[in-house]
Amino acid sequence: MRKKMLTLTLSVVMAFSLMTGCGKSNEPVSTETATEEAAAATTETADVTESDTEIAAEPETEASSQDAADDSSKPTTDRSGNSISIPENVDRIISMAPSTTRFLIDLGLADKIVAIDTNSYAYIEVLPTGVQQFDMMAPDNEALVALKPDIIFTSGMSSFGGEDVFQPARDAGICVADIPSSTSFDEIADDLSFIGAATGCSEKAAELINEFKDKIDQVKEIGSSITEKKTILFMISLPSAEYPSIYTFGKGTYLDEMITDIGAVNVTGDQEGWISISEEEAIAMNPDVIVTNINYVEDVVNTIKNSTGWENVNAIKNDEVYYIDADSSNQPNNHTVDAMIEMAEQVYPDKFADFR
Repeated sequence: MRKKMLTLTLSVVMAFSLMTGCGKSNEPVSTETATEEAAAATTETADVTESDTEIAAEPETEASSQDAADDSSKPTTDRSGNSISIPENVDRIISMAPSTTRFLIDLGLADKIVAIDTNSYAYIEVLPTGVQQFDMMAPDNEALVALKPDIIFTSGMSSFGGEDVFQPARDAGICVADIPSSTSFDEIADDLSFIGAATGCSEKAAELINEFKDKIDQVKEIGSSITEKKTILFMISLPSAEYPSIYTFGKGTYLDEMITDIGAVNVTGDQEGWISISEEEAIAMNPDVIVTNINYVEDVVNTIKNSTGWENVNAIKNDEVYYIDADSSNQPNNHTVDAMIEMAEQVYPDKFADFR
């Protein structure tokens, strides 16, 4: 991004088997590289600002593109509500967000991706050799247009601050479809449905969405039966000398949904959206559990456990500090449910012992 978030490695290496068409999909088997959508944006010491995170970008428009599809089932508006015209055949795709890139791979469209944003590098091993990479915040539009894409998928981060950095591509007649960062599971499902319809893979997308929703429902069923609810502090950043606050979230975010659905309580759930709190405030909240997806710090769990001043916090005293996968929790796509299940199994191991 604009700041050193672009160069900060927030772990995650994914290795998949290459897939083609809309019907093949393999699971990732290893991880390690940077992701643009991590909710920890910063300097080299992990300073965090809301403008540095795609996860924190608010959708500009609540638009269900599937409701505005033409007779050929291709959406006529993108997820921001912009009018678009998608070619009948989509054979050359540019993805400017890791969440979209990963879903395109799940759809079996890896071989059709001709360019990605630099933060989708986590998935480079399953993409065509020589696939080009671009800065999602400052793309080389001339080079993008030269690739002759049928569609460019962008994210809310690319237009953060009001400037459409892909306007030159639009002016060149390229279909640019924007997908603002979603704040709920329902919005994520709508995003995935839109991508499926735009690429001619609605049937495969529907399968993945149904699986996504079924898992959420299964988790919610167990979570609703939990009467002794634990309180959770979710740390997206660690306090530092340069940025002494902790970046986290309140209601109106899918991460808050994750906590609620597993049968727990978000200690900052009385606030709204993406927020930062002081270390003193966090300690005073005395959470039963601390969950983090920070992967720019080696052994983050023990780092938190050994933090000065936290000794009397219940989560520390009871050894309940957990890490969940950064990619799955930061990138708003169907894999957010994987992160939710991971969290559920750690927070309530007895309740979710036989879940998988």
